[in-house]
Amino acid sequence: MDEGIDLYDSLGGQVALVTGATRGIGAEIATQLAEQGATVYAGARDTDDVEDAALVPVRLDVTNERTIEDAVERIESEEGRLDVLVNNAAVYGPSGALHTLSTADIDRTLDTNLRGPMLVTKHALPLLLERRGVRVVDVSSGSGQFAGGMSTSHPPYSVSKAGLNALTAYLDAEYGPALIANAVCPGWVRTDMGGAGATRSAKDGAETVWLARFEPGSPSGRLWRDKEVVDW
Repeated sequence: MDEGIDLYDSLGGQVALVTGATRGIGAEIATQLAEQGATVYAGARDTDDVEDAALVPVRLDVTNERTIEDAVERIESEEGRLDVLVNNAAVYGPSGALHTLSTADIDRTLDTNLRGPMLVTKHALPLLLERRGVRVVDVSSGSGQFAGGMSTSHPPYSVSKAGLNALTAYLDAEYGPALIANAVCPGWVRTDMGGAGATRSAKDGAETVWLARFEPGSPSGRLWRDKEVVDW
């Protein structure tokens, strides 16, 4: 649990960027960060899809590097700082054994779920690193957890999430302790991806907000589920 971890009581004055913020977990994360007082840029391929008036819509398609660059430049121009990056945007991708899948579907899944977060983080880092104690939170999945046996139902998705975990560990090793990088498994959530039969609501799955409140010196380079560290 959060015993012994210092959390910001308020994110007032801080700025956050959430990718894939138009629906599901991403929308809930963005809304909860705004409720904590942060100025939240809600990344969206179509900014008209951002419905919460408390959010700042920003065009950001994680598969389009130009939109990533433009989004970060806009945040720097308008706010002059970035304190929290939440890499949430993802697709479930194709199901089936690897040898049955099309290369195009594999590429699309890896492009969105792994290459995308790497590029968003790459372009956000110079602005993030202007301050100590900034946070990067990667929304991962038990499907990509080695300790959990890795799911075989959607292989590109599982491999991409394992790669996202590796990115999290790298960020901690390369940029910590100035930057606090953690990954989170939100569980099986009722979203377009998780389906109506999932056991958790989007609100329950958005514990990413807790990780975004970590103060400087908090744990980093770990995978979390239900506010507990779990094995990669």
